[in-house]
Parts: sequence; C-alpha cells; structure tokens
Amino acid sequence: MDIEDLEPRNKLAKPKDLSSWNIEDLETYIIRMEDEIARARAMIQEKKGVNSAADALFKR
Repeated sequence: MDIEDLEPRNKLAKPKDLSSWNIEDLETYIIRMEDEIARARAMIQEKKGVNSAADALFKR
C-alpha cells in the first residue's frame, strides 16, 4: 500500500484570493460558479435516477 492510497481522492482547492478582483470579474466568477453548481446538481439527479432504476431492477 502506498501513502497516496491514504490521501483523500478529491482534495479541496485553496480558496482564491478575490481581494484584487474588480466587481465585473467577481460577478463573472459568480455566474461561472453558479453554472458549475447547476451542472453538479444535474449530475447528482442523473446518478440518483440510475440508482433508482437499478434498485427497481434488482429488488425482489
């Protein structure tokens, strides 16, 4: 077993330093992050649907 096996798979990125960003850049950043959140939520729903379908298929 390697030491890397003990490390978390998805390390959280350090928060960006936003103090030097202008308002327009901050607003654009927020829009991009909201889009990414929506994408992640859609993937969660898709995976839940697959899980439900698999549960229904394999239940007795």
